[in-house]
Amino acid sequence: MMKNLTVLHSFPVWLGQTLTWMHTQVAELQRLGVDAHVVCERTENLDQFWVNNIHCFANESRIKQKWDKGLRKLRVRRHLNYLVEIGEKTGATIVHSHFGNIGWANLGAVRKLGAKHVVSFYGLDVNKLPTQFPVWRKRYHQLFDEADLFLCEGSHMARCIVELGCPEHKVKVQHLGVAVERFEFKPRQWHPGEPLKVLIAASFREKKGVPYAVEALGMLRKEIPIELTIIGDAGADLASQQEKAKILHLLGSTGLIANTRLLGYQPHSVMMQEAYAHHVFLQPSVTASDGDTEGGAPVSIIEMLATGMPVVSTTHCDIPEVMRPEAVRFLAPERNVDALLEIVRIMIRDWQKLEEPLVNLRAYIEREYDYRTQVAHLAEAYRTVLRDFG
Repeated sequence: MMKNLTVLHSFPVWLGQTLTWMHTQVAELQRLGVDAHVVCERTENLDQFWVNNIHCFANESRIKQKWDKGLRKLRVRRHLNYLVEIGEKTGATIVHSHFGNIGWANLGAVRKLGAKHVVSFYGLDVNKLPTQFPVWRKRYHQLFDEADLFLCEGSHMARCIVELGCPEHKVKVQHLGVAVERFEFKPRQWHPGEPLKVLIAASFREKKGVPYAVEALGMLRKEIPIELTIIGDAGADLASQQEKAKILHLLGSTGLIANTRLLGYQPHSVMMQEAYAHHVFLQPSVTASDGDTEGGAPVSIIEMLATGMPVVSTTHCDIPEVMRPEAVRFLAPERNVDALLEIVRIMIRDWQKLEEPLVNLRAYIEREYDYRTQVAHLAEAYRTVLRDFG
């Protein structure tokens, strides 16, 4: 007899503006009847990302918070004991750790609960941590030994996890689902002589490649009028602030600044509203100097293609898996400004030929990236873990 399916989603902060897919995933699990709970250290943007069963450690007493943080700082234990408390209270049968480093920290909590352990990798945890801090390779070996299942966004990331030492049979591709039915399919219309309206939506991180997009558009503006909108901003850390300074400098030096709208971070609804007002989405992701990558593919690319918007990107991580044969010609090598420029030139030259590949891409996304299909697969993966490892 299978145990009850009660899942604790361990996520440090519920929930950042760019993580809409995570909210969609948990909300759909609950709709399907999975007893899904979120355990986090603090919350933000709850007006946008409310779900049932959010357990926030920041709501506990200050004494309890200080005691727990002190024990972790002294390395008496690595895990948040609040995770164990909620697990015992709910009768959790699975802990789903989001990010590999969180999964490693949670090993002690999972042992105490006697639960099964599912871990999702996303990018920084796959590439940056093991590159910057080799100790994570040793830690991941412990994680790979103890946890039951590892989920990743695409085949490229799956290979990366196996190369880190994870047994291949424990790795499963689990696409990040998006609400495809909410996006009207509306291929964009552009005519020579009109300004080309370009949208960039990304955090100001090196891996997002925004400076390369700005350079390419700065060269293109000498040939056709460009109107650029950038949704996103820097974080508080120095690297992100430096990336922002670089972007602003390039906007000025290329002359694009006068025709650029800098909107900062915006709710997902605003980003999608802007998407329908633009012709092209530009997302030239790269492997950062510190090893950070997308891991899989930006969810924004999936959403833009679902709307019928042409996307120009790079041959980075699992982006080619999303773009498929229909649109791989719109992928440039990483950090290649000339290639980005030439792709946009070809795109506008052959604009009337774009609709057929965009129709095919929409159909592919409906099959492979719809949240209902993907969350159903996730629920079945949980049941398989309980059945095969129970």
